[in-house]
Amino acid sequence: MTYETQDIEWKASWRDEYLKWICGFANAQGGILEIGRNDRGEVIGVNDVHRLLAEIPNKVLSLLGIVVEVNLKSESGLEYLEILVEPHPNPISYRGRFHYRSGSTKQVLEGPALTRLLLQKHGRTWDDVPLPGIDPKSLDGRVVADFRRRGAESERLPREILGESDEAVLEKLQLREAGFLKRAAVLLFHPAPHRFIMEAFLKIGYFRGSELLFQDVVEGDLFTQVDQTMDLLYTKYTRALISYDGIYRVETFPVPREAMREAVINAVIHRDYASPTTIQIRVYDDRVAIWNAAHLAPEWLTDQLAEEFSSRPHNPRVAYAFFRAGMIEAWGRGIQRIMDICREVGNPTPTWRLEAGGSGLWIKFPFSAAYQAADSTARGIAIQETTQKTTQKTTQKTTQKTTQKTTQKTTRDRILDYLRAEPGLTQRVLAERVGLTPDGVRYHLRKLKAAGALRRVGSDRAGSWEVLW
Repeated sequence: MTYETQDIEWKASWRDEYLKWICGFANAQGGILEIGRNDRGEVIGVNDVHRLLAEIPNKVLSLLGIVVEVNLKSESGLEYLEILVEPHPNPISYRGRFHYRSGSTKQVLEGPALTRLLLQKHGRTWDDVPLPGIDPKSLDGRVVADFRRRGAESERLPREILGESDEAVLEKLQLREAGFLKRAAVLLFHPAPHRFIMEAFLKIGYFRGSELLFQDVVEGDLFTQVDQTMDLLYTKYTRALISYDGIYRVETFPVPREAMREAVINAVIHRDYASPTTIQIRVYDDRVAIWNAAHLAPEWLTDQLAEEFSSRPHNPRVAYAFFRAGMIEAWGRGIQRIMDICREVGNPTPTWRLEAGGSGLWIKFPFSAAYQAADSTARGIAIQETTQKTTQKTTQKTTQKTTQKTTQKTTRDRILDYLRAEPGLTQRVLAERVGLTPDGVRYHLRKLKAAGALRRVGSDRAGSWEVLW
C-alpha cells in the first residue's frame, strides 16, 4: 500500500476548499495534488475533467495569485488530474490565512509560526531582525571580552580581536543594522535578555515521578546560561560515583559532561525564541530530559537526527557567534558528537522525540543500569548514615525513658505520629525523618491506607494526609 507524503496529496474529487492544499504546498517545498485518487492511492477517475482543466488554473490565479500546472493523466482507462505546485518565493495566503504543508498534513500558520514563514520568505531569520530601543552601552562588556578571549584561544578569531572595541566585535558578527542591535546581539551579550525577549531563560528541576522536589531558573546572556546550567547539573542535580585508578580519584557522572554540554548548547542555539516557552531540563533518578521549543527542517525526522546533515541552525547569527567562540563545530555534527561520546564511555545513547504538531523536541539521556544500581546503593548508605547520626543526637538529648518508648514504636506508628503533627509533609521529607528510602515510605503509606489508618485529602501535590486512627 502506498501513502501520501510531504509532497503528494490525493483527493477523490475536486472541491474549491482544496485551494488551501495548493496554498500549503506553495508556502512549503512545493508538491503534487492529484484529483481522482482515493485515500489508498487508487485511481477512481474524476467527473467533468475537461471543465476542471480550465477552471482550476483560473481559480488558483484569481484567489492565490500564483500559476500552477494542471495535467490530464490516465491509468487503467481512468482519467485523473495532476496539479503541480512549485514552492513560491513570497508568502501565499488563501482568503487571508496562510496554509503550510508539513509532513502529510496541512497546517494554518499563526503567531510565531507565521512570523517564521514571513521572515523565511524574505530571506531573514528571527535572530537577524533589528530590535529598536536597545542601547549598545547596555550590553555586558565583560561578556564581550570573554567572547574575544574564547575566540582567540580557539583560533576561530585572530589574536588582534583582543584589542578591538565592542563596537568592532558587533560589526564583525553582523549584529547591527541601520543603527539598531539585532535580536541575536541581545541574546548573546545583554545581561537580562528576558526583559526584551519573552522567556529567554532556562529552567532546571529535579523530579520524582510527577513531584517537583527543587528547581533553578538560569538567566543572563546565552554564554552564561550554558556555563551556569552545566555547573548546576554537575554540582547540584547529578551525583558522581567515586572510584580510584591507582592513587587517582575518578568521578563518573550518569551523562558524560561533553555530551551534556553539546545538548545544552544545541537547545540554546536551535530554540524558537518567538515561542513564549522556555527551555526545560528535567532531572530524574534514572534520566535527564531536555525540552526545547525547536523546529526541525521539514525533511528531517527524529529517527534521522543521529545521521550527518548540513548545519541549518534556527538562529544562524547566534550559532555563528558560538562557532567563533569555539563552542560548536561548523558542520552541524552536534548530535552525532553526543551519540559518539555516549558510546565511547559505554553509556546508553540518547533518544529524541518530536511533540505532536512539531511544537517542541525532547532529548532523553537514560542512565545506565550499572550507574543506577551503584547510585541506589550510595543513596541507601547515605540515608542510613544520616539516620544513625540523627538517632545518636536524639538519644543524647532525651531521657532514657523517652528513648525506650520511641524504640518500641513500629515504623508505621512513627509515620502516623509525624503525619498527625504535620499533615502536609511530603514523601521525601517523611522519608528523611523516618530514615527510609522514598520507595520504603511509599510502601508503608500504601499499607496504612489499605488498613484504613490513613487517607489522602486533595491532590498529590497540594493535598494533605488525614490520620484516621
